[in-house]
Amino acid sequence: MAKEHPPQLTHLIERLSQLPGLGRKSATRLSLHILGAPEDQIRELAQALIAVKEEIHFCSECFTVTELDPCPICSDPRRDRSVICVVESPADLMVIEASGLFRGIYHVLGGVLEPLSGVGPEHLNIELLVNRLDRAEAKGQPVREVVLATGSSPEALATCSYLVTHLASRELTVTRLARGIPLGVDLEFVDTGTLREALEFRRKA
Repeated sequence: MAKEHPPQLTHLIERLSQLPGLGRKSATRLSLHILGAPEDQIRELAQALIAVKEEIHFCSECFTVTELDPCPICSDPRRDRSVICVVESPADLMVIEASGLFRGIYHVLGGVLEPLSGVGPEHLNIELLVNRLDRAEAKGQPVREVVLATGSSPEALATCSYLVTHLASRELTVTRLARGIPLGVDLEFVDTGTLREALEFRRKA
């Protein structure tokens, strides 16, 4: 029996289907689109992918993606360093930053706790958050509030609970976003109006 696709096309479909949000059908459609696109466009796409891997890295302070280290937000003297907004991913940071509603600094966890998948506290940037708090206090510029701006999935809520317990002994306020965010929705899909209310009416965790 003949193979369904040429080996090179099958390989591309398999690689694309590993990306978040892309099943095999979507990966197949995208692969066929790439196959039919002008060669110069595909070369530009390939060059952009390589450039991202070679030139973009994680900020050593907040762990978002950046070309510069520290990132422009962490190095901005106008930011309020007494408030840290904790998010799951760089995508969530970008959503909040694009809204213009927050003028503090950020800390990217790099995910949420997922015990069934083997993701524990040691796999996230939790201890690095604690280290930041210690450094800020040592400099005489203590953080007074940590805003937990994670999503509302069960895993995200469990992560929030863990952080509340982990930070309980510290002399700072730990708050969570208000419940305007629908249950189970990732932060990157929340509209600006809902995000504004969630930030403005955040409550003590």
